[in-house]
Amino acid sequence: MAPMRLDVISLAPEAFAPLQGLGVIGRAFGAGIAELHSHNPRDFALDRYRKVDDEPYGGGAGMVLKPEPIYAAFEAIPVLERRRVLLMSPQGQVLRQADLQRWATDYNQIVFLCGHYEGFDERIRSLADEEVSIGDFVLTGGELPAMVIINGVVRLLKGTVGAAASLEEESHSSLLLEHPHYTRPANFRGQAVPEVLRSGDHGAIARWRSEQQQERTRERRPDLYARWLDKDSQPVLERQSQT
Repeated sequence: MAPMRLDVISLAPEAFAPLQGLGVIGRAFGAGIAELHSHNPRDFALDRYRKVDDEPYGGGAGMVLKPEPIYAAFEAIPVLERRRVLLMSPQGQVLRQADLQRWATDYNQIVFLCGHYEGFDERIRSLADEEVSIGDFVLTGGELPAMVIINGVVRLLKGTVGAAASLEEESHSSLLLEHPHYTRPANFRGQAVPEVLRSGDHGAIARWRSEQQQERTRERRPDLYARWLDKDSQPVLERQSQT
């Protein structure tokens, strides 16, 4: 299987170097499951000073990334058949686990456009298929959000995580948060492992874990719990509408 190709357009390409040695993610790159390529717009600047930004039309604070170097860097990247271009932006849709799963499954190339300074020239947005945010806050650049997505996508690729089943039970894989985990000792400083987990009754254990997932999500993330309830009731509503 060909590796997932990840292309990053960034003024700070050195920020991505640590990913190559980061635990299972680093091993995935070393094993050829994914490959990471960085492209610095300064290398495509049109003037002797390698200028990539300019003052905004209409005035205002800060500098804006020019379109020419970004477009040139983008157009120099090889195009694979199933490619997705993501613009890192606080104006984008907030990242969800389902997005990571979709990108890891449906595409074999992801291009990341990382902003800097005050922002992008608006014409750069036309390069992107999606604009993505990792939360309702602003950072100095798009490098950290891009690294978050790279980590989240690569760990889902076949061969990265040894036990694939562990990916199916973790938080957000089904909108519910993950159930509690315990290991030895059975009693630590007065905190005992729930008896059901030591019972050997796999049916009871499965029910307990499901109940814990629902309870945790309801208490900690009522927004997710509401979405889970809606998702769970949708087939019922569809069946009722058809009868």
